[in-house]
Amino acid sequence: MIIEKYPYQEIKRTRVEGKRLYDTESGFLPSVTTILDKTKPYEAVQKLNEWRNRVGHEEASRITREAATVGTLMHKFLEDWLLKDGWTPGKNMLNITANRMAETVVENIEPHLDEAWGTEVGLHYPGLYAGTTDLVGVWKGKPAIMDFKQTNKPKKREWIEDYELQIVAYALAHNELFGTDIKTGHIFMCSRDCEFQHFEIDETRFDSMSILWAERVSQFHNL
Repeated sequence: MIIEKYPYQEIKRTRVEGKRLYDTESGFLPSVTTILDKTKPYEAVQKLNEWRNRVGHEEASRITREAATVGTLMHKFLEDWLLKDGWTPGKNMLNITANRMAETVVENIEPHLDEAWGTEVGLHYPGLYAGTTDLVGVWKGKPAIMDFKQTNKPKKREWIEDYELQIVAYALAHNELFGTDIKTGHIFMCSRDCEFQHFEIDETRFDSMSILWAERVSQFHNL
């Protein structure tokens, strides 16, 4: 399924002075997710802390770990689908859940995915940041950055701003490295009960989010 259109290279992760960084040709760079985490608005941090206090820190940690495991499994199934046109599901409950979620994603995106150029693609913007995007390709005739997300419950658009910023960051890096002009993105989200959500970033949204992303990058490097 993968069309090798660009010479994507693996970017190794490393630790420097206790920080996880990407080892790129332009030096050690922070990840997109690190920048977003370190520059998260106060209101978002406050809401997260309130949730932890409400459910209890031990339960919050359990929920977070389980969600991370399901998300990792779902991503692995989808990566195998893109690379091998199929996958072998596991037999424990989390594997079964992740398998069903991956199947839901495939059913919804396959009819509209014109080309897949790469999966788990390592990208960096020289001197600023690096990261790994789930999928680069063509969606309904337009080149796009695409990410898969798992969620315990369906989300509203206003809750996923950081996911949109991830898409924009990867697109800008891809454009810088390969001379492309990607200005659209897609977030494919599936809940634990297999409700599928598709959040599209069109060119107008892309431009406004690019400004916000530049502000977050500047804020991070000025910390």
